[in-house]
Amino acid sequence: MTELTFSDFDALENHLALMREHDAEVPQWEFCEGFLAALVCCRRAIPANDYFDVLLGRVPVQSEQSAPHDAAFLSLWNRRWAEVDAALQADVQALEDLGAYHPEVSDVQGAMLLLSADERNQLGDEPMPSFAQVWALGFMFAVETWPQEWVSPVDAEVGVLYDAAMQSIIDLTEDDPGPWEVAPFSEQDPPSMSAQRLDHFAQAIWSVYDLYELNHPVAQN
Repeated sequence: MTELTFSDFDALENHLALMREHDAEVPQWEFCEGFLAALVCCRRAIPANDYFDVLLGRVPVQSEQSAPHDAAFLSLWNRRWAEVDAALQADVQALEDLGAYHPEVSDVQGAMLLLSADERNQLGDEPMPSFAQVWALGFMFAVETWPQEWVSPVDAEVGVLYDAAMQSIIDLTEDDPGPWEVAPFSEQDPPSMSAQRLDHFAQAIWSVYDLYELNHPVAQN
């Protein structure tokens, strides 16, 4: 399986932008990334027609002849699904391990800091999402859409682990209060998030592993 490249993720954003011309509610890829991760972790396999209707407001057409952009989007979606599923099944000891799950997220705050004052003024006063916030919102959107599939296990000990994993993702849906201490992708970039936020992000990724294992114990054996 060939891993998605930066160009592939750019293509996904472009396909979503085309869909957004007909439906302004179509989300950006980071939200879809979180939504997809939750679907992979979900106890029950949600039918594609159901989850695409919820996520995109319609079901993409598979025919390359009648809807080439839809077909290209579905191809990339399925490749990313397989990639995430394989990563969550892998025996990972550290998030730096080859094959570990790395959510495709962006540093919007950091990108803003790289703009000139005039460029920032042109964007207005609309608040920018915190690091990985959109990813976490996408994950929780899937959880909230099918809450019956995310009920805490009856076993009390397992339930504590399950609830803690869910809470770590919920924590990322909140704003990062700062202070700006680190840059997530390069030490050369200006600090754009708190050190605590980076720790919470790592905890949330491990929580995705925990939820996958708790919901699919057979897959881990």
